[in-house]
Amino acid sequence: MSRIVVIGGVAAGMSAASQAKRRQPDDDVVVLERGPYVSYAACGMPYNIEDPARTLDDLVVLTPADVRERGIDLRLRHRASGVDSGRRVVTVQDLEVGTTVEVDYDALVLATGATPVQPPIPGLDKRGVFVLRQLTDGQALKQHLAEARPARAVIVGAGYIGMEMAESLRSRGLAVTVVERMDQVTPGFDPVIAALVTDALGRHGVSVETGVAVQAVEEAGGDGLTVRTDRGCLPTDVVLVAVGVRPRVELARSAGVALGETGAIAVDDGMRTNVPGVFAAGDCAEARHIVSGRPVWIPLGTTANKQGKVAGANAAGATEVFAGVAGTVGFKVFDLEVARTGLTATEAASLGIDVVTAVSRQPSRARGYPGANPITTTLAAERGTGRLIGAQMAGVGVVAKRIDVFATALAAGLTVEALEALDLSYAPPFAPVYDPVLVAAAVARKRLQAAARKEAAAVGRVGR
Repeated sequence: MSRIVVIGGVAAGMSAASQAKRRQPDDDVVVLERGPYVSYAACGMPYNIEDPARTLDDLVVLTPADVRERGIDLRLRHRASGVDSGRRVVTVQDLEVGTTVEVDYDALVLATGATPVQPPIPGLDKRGVFVLRQLTDGQALKQHLAEARPARAVIVGAGYIGMEMAESLRSRGLAVTVVERMDQVTPGFDPVIAALVTDALGRHGVSVETGVAVQAVEEAGGDGLTVRTDRGCLPTDVVLVAVGVRPRVELARSAGVALGETGAIAVDDGMRTNVPGVFAAGDCAEARHIVSGRPVWIPLGTTANKQGKVAGANAAGATEVFAGVAGTVGFKVFDLEVARTGLTATEAASLGIDVVTAVSRQPSRARGYPGANPITTTLAAERGTGRLIGAQMAGVGVVAKRIDVFATALAAGLTVEALEALDLSYAPPFAPVYDPVLVAAAVARKRLQAAARKEAAAVGRVGR
């Protein structure tokens, strides 16, 4: 009988542990989780916080009892403080009792996740300042909203969490201001898409300040706070810092596990690290991008669960392979759905991929059918080959699932011409005759043809 130790008990960790136990029921599978919860849907926290009547327990997928019934040795409030990969031993601190023990392993899965970025801003330790990463973070913020009843909120950071929490807090009646250091909200999206997000925020009463640097969070009168920026001061009652996360790799580094160029743990397609018997999965690990073929770090729950499943299977002796990622993501801000997959034109250019971009707008439903709204799509296609490189969409309609068509096309290596020929469903309640996906592909194809004609004409002029 072998022992498989998993460090981290949320998405990747529990997927790994469950898969290992399923593959090798007689193996001893141990999960070390330093927090009080396992297997919860962290992505649902903004929507839970929006509803005062719900408890955060609604987001728990598996209780500790559920996990232990599967024969997994779950140890909550146990922190792995060191790994001796030569001896194959993990040093573990029992945070409740205060004791330290060594746990030996035959295979080890690092699923240590990511931690919120804490920018070097004075005052982030003050009462009323929060991050949102773990379930305990959501509980602290929700309790503060119930007890302090703040009227104003400042969100530092305009990424996915910042956008979702802007809706959540605004829906609870707070006056919300979003502050972003970059020159647009949703960094990583094309400017035309980001502009639609800004418009949606404004329509729902959210103030947006871009290109602004936060300098400090200071106490004001009573329980109030002031967010001092390089453009002035913003009075508030609560501050949410949502400027991103970084991979939690300190334990891996101490064990001699190599990090990749992104700063996350380098792994092969079987989630193996450079250290024999040690695997890594989830928000602490890199993945291969299916478009560029290069390692990337894109921390998402979908990726974590899939990588964890592969890591757990292979820790139990299998030879599973993780297929890679396209970076597909979607979020909602009020009535606007936003999604992307693949590479942006800027990302492609940095990798030496020459692309042509196209922007299109098409109704979400048949004209004349109630509820038809425009969907804006941007596509990037490789010059010369026509291969789809990336796509982004935003609109009041079914956007998040339409992006999946583009994600599938990326996985298949389709050209925009082949994408345009797809037989997609049509009925007035669901789409116009030419779905926004097909129209976007057609516009991109025409842009590619125009670019090719222009290049051919230029070559002809040089030839003469």
